[in-house]
Amino acid sequence: MSDLPKHSQASLHPSEVVMLGLLFAIKGVGNRAFYRWIERDYLSLFPTLPDRTRLFRLFVAHQEWSARFMAEPTFLGVADTCGIELLHPWRYERSPRQIGRKGFSNHKWIVGGKLCLLLNQWGLVVNWDCATANVHDSAFQPIIAQYEEQTVVPADQLFSLKEGNPSNLLICKRGVWNVRMLIEMLLSMLHTVCHLKHMAHRAWAYFQARLAFTMAAFNLLAQWSGLQPDEQGRVHLSIAIFSL
Repeated sequence: MSDLPKHSQASLHPSEVVMLGLLFAIKGVGNRAFYRWIERDYLSLFPTLPDRTRLFRLFVAHQEWSARFMAEPTFLGVADTCGIELLHPWRYERSPRQIGRKGFSNHKWIVGGKLCLLLNQWGLVVNWDCATANVHDSAFQPIIAQYEEQTVVPADQLFSLKEGNPSNLLICKRGVWNVRMLIEMLLSMLHTVCHLKHMAHRAWAYFQARLAFTMAAFNLLAQWSGLQPDEQGRVHLSIAIFSL
């Protein structure tokens, strides 16, 4: 982040904003609990820490900085979606300001959003997007189409349309191409450490910022000790030691 200068009126350097955003994603708690934790235990590292509301507005305003941590595509990738619960179904449509929508994901009905991930062959996040839970998986095809000349992407049948599928999209029937289990392992790790599948954001911009820093945090932590393939060429990813 050394190429990004600090604004003359800013209290935090760009690298400090990104660091706090990554810590917020790894901690996996609400914004009030996170701010109390930072203010109590790590204020010496961030002596110019702004007020809570201003800090989280900074996360929203500068979430594009998380793209610096995205991985490079490889010849073989994998894509899938994951539902994120924002609200209990009993409270659906009680308020016109709710950002979550009802959809079927993770083998159950949820009210919330949907995350689509594109990984490379090492299990690192190349790109991602999000929408409400009622959006069909095929709506995320543009993520795959961006890499038509670079990678082949196996995905399940929900990504398919009757016509117009990207040339690099490989539709796999259930029970074949076990490489797709790589993304299930990643989602399991993110939920265990970052509580990915349960959030409580009430504004869409803050929900997107949380996901952006979560994806960046995973790529950073997964490569903390380097990617070391075993004898069969598999990389065993783990971020459990970074649970806060």
